[in-house]
Amino acid sequence: MKRLFSILATAGLFVAGTNTVSAKVVAAAAILQDAAPAAEKGFTQVLKEQFIQGGAGFMGIVLLCLILGLAVAIERIIYLNLATTNTTKLKQQVEDALASGGVEAAKEVCRNTKGPVASIYYQGLERAGDSIESAEKAVVAYGGVQMGQLEKNVSWLSLFIAVAPMLGFMGTVIGMIQAFQKIAAVGNLSASLIAGDIQVALLTTVFGLITAIILQIFYNYIIAKIDSIVNDMEDSSIALIDMLADHKK
Repeated sequence: MKRLFSILATAGLFVAGTNTVSAKVVAAAAILQDAAPAAEKGFTQVLKEQFIQGGAGFMGIVLLCLILGLAVAIERIIYLNLATTNTTKLKQQVEDALASGGVEAAKEVCRNTKGPVASIYYQGLERAGDSIESAEKAVVAYGGVQMGQLEKNVSWLSLFIAVAPMLGFMGTVIGMIQAFQKIAAVGNLSASLIAGDIQVALLTTVFGLITAIILQIFYNYIIAKIDSIVNDMEDSSIALIDMLADHKK
């Protein structure tokens, strides 16, 4: 009898434990189901919601700065990549053309090559018949023109980098002013009363800084690309003057 009672007690404890585990599993599943919609939100969706909460006023202007800045950056990157040439190969081709066909053959090589270095070579070869000094002046003058073409619209990019965080800070100041105005109107300090205005104020700053960081990365790449091309132009100009001096000997 005692043995039977022990078996029944063990079975009862097992069933109770199973029910407890099952209840915990069901509760955990319910919690996961409730958290699933929040977890399914991706970064883009969260960013969109935060942007809408920031207000259409300053957030729209910050977004416009980002769009215009990216447009300028992409245009400059495409232009600079097209302006990049193999200067070592071009110098060799021009030198061979000068040795075999003279100045006209070298000019033909430059006409068939794209990029600022080829354009500078062509202008120097145009003045090769006058004197070395005339060719050097032409190279220096046209080098300045080509540098201006490389740096075209880059100032707009730096403007957007400076304006975007300023707009964000202005939105922050305006949001804080509105929060204090509400406190003054109500007469007491309530977190729920000013939380919305403070959130809008901080969101404008965050999006302004994000815009500036993105554009700053593109700006640094463009400046580095321009410096690389300008260095190639200077080295190639010196090489051209040396080639013309050797050709006149």
